[in-house]
Amino acid sequence: MAKILIIEDEKNLARFVQLELQHENYETVIENNGRKGLDEALNQNFDAILLDLMLPDLNGLEIARRVRQSKTTPIIMMTARDSVIDRVSGLDHGADDYIIKPFAIEELLARLRAVLRRVKIEKEVQSATVSKQQIVKFKDMTIETANRIVHRADGKVVDLTKREYNLLMTLIRNKNNVVSRDQLLNKIWGPESNIETNVVEVYVRYLRNKIDVPGKSSYIKTVRGTGYMVRDEDDEK
Repeated sequence: MAKILIIEDEKNLARFVQLELQHENYETVIENNGRKGLDEALNQNFDAILLDLMLPDLNGLEIARRVRQSKTTPIIMMTARDSVIDRVSGLDHGADDYIIKPFAIEELLARLRAVLRRVKIEKEVQSATVSKQQIVKFKDMTIETANRIVHRADGKVVDLTKREYNLLMTLIRNKNNVVSRDQLLNKIWGPESNIETNVVEVYVRYLRNKIDVPGKSSYIKTVRGTGYMVRDEDDEK
């Protein structure tokens, strides 16, 4: 039985979500205060966290950031803010998905199932490959896939978030081929996510800022109106 932490200050909503989750055989804990919710998230083991954005004492972004410093517990952000920058901010602070209020409980349950399913698959894959260190080389980068470490030729380690790493590896594994924005969304965020394609553009920009060498052309080529690609050889001679 999966154990879910609900951090939500709207008590009626929190109770409603709790009852629906319990009906689906989830174990639940509710916290209506941001700081108490953070303490619960850090001191107990949960399979997922449903996290409101606006909370007393400590907001949801800060809670997500602090949880990510020590735990990989999946976080679904529940928020009334639906601008791209708000969604990107939530994802950057460690949320795995988000849902806009007011929402249908069926959608929340579907997102929760999707997140839990992704975590299960990731654990199975990690368990199967933990003893099989694979080295991927692309231009001046050397990538240790088992522990997700990216090295440059000069010995520098490139610090990538999980999604930035997955974006880089998806492009490298499809090198010399265009990968559409929709394909990147499906591979990195999952087919059941409700994230818009312009979020991909934001993450491509983040990745370029970390891996590109000043004065040289970007590793990631934009194919206008289609998507992105990386090449074995640069276009420029």
